[in-house]
This record gives sequence, C-alpha cells and structure tokens, in this order.
Amino acid sequence: MARAVHSRLPDAVFHEPIFGEPEKLPEPNGFSTEHPSDSELYKQIEELLKKDVVAIPPSRAAADAVLPLAEAYGSHGPQVTKLIEDAGKIIFHALGDSGASNVRKYANELHVADQVTLDAASSSAGNRPAFLFHLGDIVYNFGEAQYYYDQFYDPFRNYPAPIFAIPGNHDSFVVPGTPEGHEPLTTFERNFCARERTITREAGSLHRTAMVQPGVYFALDAPFVRIIGLFSNALEDPGVISSEDGKWPEVSDLQIKFLHAQLKKIKDENYQGAVLIATHHPPFSYSPQHSGDGTGGNHGSSTAMLKQIDKVCHDEGVYPHAFLSAHAHNYQRYTRIIEFGGKEIDVPFIVCGDGGHNVNPLVRAARGHRAEEPHSGSNVRYLEGQHRPAWAKQLLLEKYDDQNYGYLRIHVDKEELKIGFHQVGVRTLAQSRYDMVTVNLADHTMVAN
Repeated sequence: MARAVHSRLPDAVFHEPIFGEPEKLPEPNGFSTEHPSDSELYKQIEELLKKDVVAIPPSRAAADAVLPLAEAYGSHGPQVTKLIEDAGKIIFHALGDSGASNVRKYANELHVADQVTLDAASSSAGNRPAFLFHLGDIVYNFGEAQYYYDQFYDPFRNYPAPIFAIPGNHDSFVVPGTPEGHEPLTTFERNFCARERTITREAGSLHRTAMVQPGVYFALDAPFVRIIGLFSNALEDPGVISSEDGKWPEVSDLQIKFLHAQLKKIKDENYQGAVLIATHHPPFSYSPQHSGDGTGGNHGSSTAMLKQIDKVCHDEGVYPHAFLSAHAHNYQRYTRIIEFGGKEIDVPFIVCGDGGHNVNPLVRAARGHRAEEPHSGSNVRYLEGQHRPAWAKQLLLEKYDDQNYGYLRIHVDKEELKIGFHQVGVRTLAQSRYDMVTVNLADHTMVAN
C-alpha cells in the first residue's frame, strides 16, 4: 500500500550536490508500494489520453540561457570540466521509458540502471560518463509522487553523476481527481527543476539531491556538446510542443521562442560543438506503409511537431547533428538526408525507449497475416506524411532492436559525435554494443559502424 503522507520540516539545503550513495547499497528487494492496475486505469481515461494536454510551466531562465554542466557539479564543476577538456572528449548516457510500473517489470529496469551505473563507476577517468540525460517517462503510470522512490531514486541509487531529464507523457498527464498541487509536473519540477539543492520527500532515505534545471525545457551546455531538451507534452500521441496555431490552446508557444533563441545563440556564437535536440515523443516511429504488412508498434510518428522544429531550424540556419527521443518502447535509428544551407547533410534520428518499462515489437501482425518487418536501410520516406518538405530527400530506417532493453552511450570530441546503442539482457547483466553511428561535426556526414 502507498506510503502515508505526513507533514514535515522544510527540506534542508545542501551546498554541494549528492549523486550516488556514499556506500554502495544492496539490491532492492522490490517495490515498497503497490501500484494500481494499469489496465483498469487505462480503461477509465483512454479517451482523455488522446486529447488532454497540459500547460507548459515557464522556465526560470531567459530563452537564450544555458545550464552549464559545471553548475550541476557544484564546487567540483571546474575540476570536472577540466578533466573532460584534458581528455579531449565527453561521454554521457541517454535513455528513456525506464519506469517499471509493477513488480514483474522491475528486474528489467534494475538491469539497465545497474549497467549504466557500472559503466559510469568502472570507466577510467577520461572515459567516464559525465551525466545521464533521461528522455522521459521516468515514473509510470502518471508521475505520482509516491512512485518516484521505487521507479527513479532506488534503481539509480548508485549512479555517480548528475541525471538530467525532460518529462514524458507519463510524467505529465493529469489523472482526473488529482488534488491541486499534486500534478505530475509539479512533482517533476520539485525533483528536477529545484531552485536549491535539496533531498526531496520522494528520495526517501536516499541522498541524491534534486537537479537544478531551470525548467521542463532547457539547454544543457557541456564541453563539446549542447543538448536542447523540449517537453513534448502529455498525449499518448502525438508530441505537442506549442499551441500549433490554436489547435491546443492550453499550450503556450514558449518553447518555439526558446528554440529560436537557442539556435540563434548557436549561430551568433559560431558554436563548434555537437548540437542535439531531444524530445520524449519521436518524430519518426516505424509503421508499415501497407496495412497488409501489419500495423506499427505501440506509438507512432510526431511529424507535425517535427515540422515546427524544422521551420525554426530553417529560420535560424542551424540544424542539429542528431535528434534523440524515446516513447516507443524499442530502439530505432533513422538517417534523414536533407538539403540544408546549400548542401546535403545526414542527420540520425534515434529512438531509445527501452530503458526498463517495456519492449514492444516494431510491427504487429495484421489479422490473418504474419508481421512483415523491414530490412535494414529500408526507405521509409512515407513516414514524413503530409508534412514532408521538398528538401527532405530521404528517410532510411537503418537499424532497430525490438527484443532487448538498452541505453545510449554517447561520445563527442572536437571532430565527431558517436552514438552507440548498448543492449542489456533481460536475465543477465551482460551487455553488448549493438549499433554505432558517427557524425562528422564539420560537414554533417555520417558513417555507421
């Protein structure tokens, strides 16, 4: 049963951030709270999941402001920055959809969380991941405060570095009857967008301090890389980052102004590092072109959202070197070949939504037929849909994995961005790198390894 809520003293403020536990803790025995039935809850709110968006909390920072990685490390920030610069590269993790909503799924989340923790703790100084960027859906089903301990703090209890995050739809959808002040984004902001370093009530007896992001959308500036994280709202599908000219009146256009300001800053600074855009909902998620070949997986593409991002990129003359997302519970890597700035460039679009909650097939069989799965390198330009711009020349599904859990290990130096997908086995902590793509930062050309 859920923990009782008691009145408590104000959270203590810490001068320094705390990440992993001082001493490695033993494996947790399982959930300390019983989660309600997924199926019953979904039956009650199924239609609302298609139409209930949420307002975007404004950021505390100016639209063109960035959050330096050093700030997340407190007084150790300059030392960490120097270590990264001396190594000539930065390495970090990314994953999405980690929250295990019931006991049956818990081992899968622990395997992934333990593997990224082991990677961060055992790597040599110059190869040690500097942070984890969570792509959303941290707590299932709908970001309730009482499940943060089980689904976030406990699994990542020994991760020895900062964890940044953008909210997923399950971290933001408001279930009818939620008391005022207990909305999921309120809880998310308390744990990831705190004004001061505190140990929140959600952390229970653990010691990780809340992250100090300026908002649910933000730009993380680290040596060699800048990540622009956008909040793609609360619908099951599609992702929504603005009002879309009044279609979603509850949603402001704050993020469009933010994205303009961030890309303009990159252009004005002549920024030479890797530029990544991250959303929870994927711009592209596979479904067959013909119904007889089956249906798509559990989630589809968000092409209207991408159209808006494309327009801002064209207006400002800056296109990201890669696009990261989650939401679909598998791994997918696309190459989008576009004409931009007078030349042809390659942009990887990567979905990594198999961080522990579930793994879903890429294609579901149509009745009376077996599922027809695509081949590596399949031309899937039709996924661009009615919003397909003329300058988007090709869209290729290069590789996918819909059987294993996993995470991204990303390497950036002065010349290249390397994104590797590492599988994590269900019954063992064994892991292997399944896929790797390398992007040349200067000319946006791409090589798969």
